[in-house]
Amino acid sequence: MNAMERIQRLVEGKLPDRVPVICNLLEQGALELGLSIEEYYGKGELVAEAQLRMQRKYGYDNLWGFFYVARDAEMLGCRRIVYAKDGPPNVGEMIIRSPADIEALTVPADVSETAAFQELGKCIRILKAEQGGRCPVLGSVVSSFSLPPMLMGMDKWLQLLLTGPQSLCRELLEKCSDFCIRHVRALREAGIDMIAYSNPVASATFLTMPQFRELALPWLRRDFEAFGTEGMVYFNGGGVINSQIELIREQTGVGAFYLNPLDDIAEAKKFVDGKALVAGVINDIRLISWDRNEIENDVARIMAAGAPGGGFFFGTLVMPLCIPEEKIKIMLEAAFRYGDYRSNTALSAG
Repeated sequence: MNAMERIQRLVEGKLPDRVPVICNLLEQGALELGLSIEEYYGKGELVAEAQLRMQRKYGYDNLWGFFYVARDAEMLGCRRIVYAKDGPPNVGEMIIRSPADIEALTVPADVSETAAFQELGKCIRILKAEQGGRCPVLGSVVSSFSLPPMLMGMDKWLQLLLTGPQSLCRELLEKCSDFCIRHVRALREAGIDMIAYSNPVASATFLTMPQFRELALPWLRRDFEAFGTEGMVYFNGGGVINSQIELIREQTGVGAFYLNPLDDIAEAKKFVDGKALVAGVINDIRLISWDRNEIENDVARIMAAGAPGGGFFFGTLVMPLCIPEEKIKIMLEAAFRYGDYRSNTALSAG
């Protein structure tokens, strides 16, 4: 059974041969090719080559048609990106410094025509040509509610969100939503199979439930009403989401949730009640210090909590570049072993 078949069986409500494993190796591709991170992200064909190499090396169930989060800001006009030697590139300038900048912000009518999307689109097309139909190609977008901090900074965004003026806040969110919608469209037209909808600022780590209902939920609805739920995965983005799952599912119909390592996996499966897929996620930062036994035990714990009955996949967060390759292999070998339905009948019970 190949990676695409595993995912498809989950979507159909069936058990694959083993729990699908999503492994988020991004900047590791630069190491794979012996390039600096800036050189690596300069050409879509380089990212595609590294993604293909790493998937073949490790055997997990995805390819990433994605570069880095700050790429969204580039598509909206950010001209300065800071390249670290050991981590993802970051926004180097805020394109919104005043109310006038919000009014002047222009959302590209066709995101695929922006310079920042061109190399990404090339990467996706190469991955689809090489592995289309055998291994899903994943993309990512920043949600309308979580995009403003990338454009103006978190402090200024929270001030605008909580104290107004509300007309200006709404104008910015409408533009961010329009961009998110058009970004999803561009990714789908390029051939992407699944898209992570990243919404960290709306997570329960940042917002109370009343705040979530009032401030964030209307923008989730606006986004999903425009692009639908096909192939969409609600991604925690770094915050806990269990307390929000039932409401998000009810209001948007999204069919998959990518949990935070601090979310209770069994509880999340009860919340979705078989109506959505759930990803149990390892705290991959801990892989830096954990030994083999600690890694294997945590993978076993995650599988035991989520795999029984199906509707479950295993995942990582964005894996730090400093995780030793040997520990990535230990984690993945444990995931393949403990997630194997053929040899572990306990995982089939539900």
